[in-house]
Amino acid sequence: MIDKRLVPVNGLKKEPFSGCHQGMRYFFRCDESKETFTVFVYPEPWSFERTPDEQKESASFPVTEQGMDNAIAWLFERYEAEKEKWHTADTDCMHIVNHKSNTPRQATGHQTCSAAEQRGI
Repeated sequence: MIDKRLVPVNGLKKEPFSGCHQGMRYFFRCDESKETFTVFVYPEPWSFERTPDEQKESASFPVTEQGMDNAIAWLFERYEAEKEKWHTADTDCMHIVNHKSNTPRQATGHQTCSAAEQRGI
């Protein structure tokens, strides 16, 4: 799912980090204190900002190597605990995107959208 080496602990103090794994999106963000960071999980297909808060789960960890290890273990736990939910979100992703983007341009036969639009950016 995620390799700890891809998310340097101190790097979170500067920039958030996001990714996805088989329908489960995740977002790492350092808190204002720079002492802790929060990890959010939520279903595909939308970006963090466009996903309703009630669909997000989160946990906070200290900004340490052990905190990162615990965060990644929590991600694996959340994935395994709701594997069916994530797989359904992954499978339904394009159906949701196509249903939500029912715009006049689709009526003209132009039914493609960019990757950014698919992700809700």
